[in-house]
Amino acid sequence: MSVRTERVASLVKQLMSEIIQQNFRMEEFGLVTVTEVRMSPDLKIAKIFVSVFGDEEKKKKLLAHLAVEKGAIRSQLGRGMNLKFTPAISFYLDASLDYAMKIEDLLNKIHKDPPERKE
Repeated sequence: MSVRTERVASLVKQLMSEIIQQNFRMEEFGLVTVTEVRMSPDLKIAKIFVSVFGDEEKKKKLLAHLAVEKGAIRSQLGRGMNLKFTPAISFYLDASLDYAMKIEDLLNKIHKDPPERKE
């Protein structure tokens, strides 16, 4: 990625974090974090990855709500950016936190239960 693309991705991530914090209640959707933003080279498309700390129902509910509110969110995003075009946005669930927790649980199980030694 170019320096400009990285700077715009960083700005989109910051603004999206603020928008989500202001508009999405933690009680309803769980703890939502914008983990990564990937911009296309022409800066017209932004892939926004969000992580949700909660059950599967909250994750599905959040993604559905983000899809419904995509236009309003893009409008708020455009007001905070100083670009010729506001990028089209799409949301994706980032499962890396769940994957990391699963690996940590497996490692803890391995350390708790030492293997039996045959003599």
